[in-house]
Amino acid sequence: MAPRLRGCLVGAVVAGGLFLLGLALLLPRGPQREGPEPAASASVTPRSPSPPSAAEVVGERRLDERRLELTIRSPALGNETTEVRLLLPRGWESRREWPVLWLLHGGLDDHTSWTARTDVDALTRDTGVMVVMPDGGKCGSYSDWWNGGDGGPPRWETYHLRELLPLLEARYRAGPDRAVAGYSMGGQGAMLYAAKGLFKAAASFSGAVNITAPGVPQAVMAGTTVGCFGTDWKRIWGDPEAQRAVWRAHNPYDLAEKLKGVELYVAAGEGDLVEDLANRAARSFAARLDDLGVPVRTHFYRGGHNHTYWQRELHRAYPMLVAAIGAR
Repeated sequence: MAPRLRGCLVGAVVAGGLFLLGLALLLPRGPQREGPEPAASASVTPRSPSPPSAAEVVGERRLDERRLELTIRSPALGNETTEVRLLLPRGWESRREWPVLWLLHGGLDDHTSWTARTDVDALTRDTGVMVVMPDGGKCGSYSDWWNGGDGGPPRWETYHLRELLPLLEARYRAGPDRAVAGYSMGGQGAMLYAAKGLFKAAASFSGAVNITAPGVPQAVMAGTTVGCFGTDWKRIWGDPEAQRAVWRAHNPYDLAEKLKGVELYVAAGEGDLVEDLANRAARSFAARLDDLGVPVRTHFYRGGHNHTYWQRELHRAYPMLVAAIGAR
């Protein structure tokens, strides 16, 4: 069987974090790390969303000591099923609530990517934190899709924040102290979700944190068309001119003021076409935060758009993320 193909299309940085790049689709993925699966800022108090979750757990598999895989039927996703992977802290059953770190994946990847392609299991093993890795769709953009102005599924933001989040608190010992991080598409998602007031800290690694920058709307068309063949790219946020307000509502750059009080980390490299564009977006986003007086830690480096660097950046951001939620 051919190796899995890298989920990026070189030459098209996908706005909204959909870095679905063409040349990279021709390259094999790196080796998988896991084997076959068996049959803080004190001023920020994250608030729990309402109404309560209507999502239904229809499957639950304990893969090993720490990995718990849930299959969930989501009204926000049109009653389709989706999956989320949890890394449970040691002694998970001994406490009612645990600090939570959400990790969001990039375009064309899924909820298994963080554990398959980084050392997040080892990194978090001795920290009292629950790690939540939800599926966000191949081209989901961590957004409720515009769908020609009609709304409706897929509503990824609604699923994650108003269905999955309260479900984890009600049934799986997740506490109210939360941090979020993501790479590529997930980097934009991390900042979008942090702007909702639900997370004490957020980190973006090579994320599309300024989606209205010149050339980026065209990349939405290219990335969605190639990465999710048959999907009309305008379903996500509409036309970038006619629906400018919708685009701005999903642009971390335009939401920067809502990140006041959140501990922030933004990183991007330079070294390939995609990462160079991510770097420009990250620098403009960081400059916007600076103009608003919002503190942010940044790291700009030489490197490409791949998990080697995203793992490294998670290590760099990790002390800040766990400190913000009181984990140790």
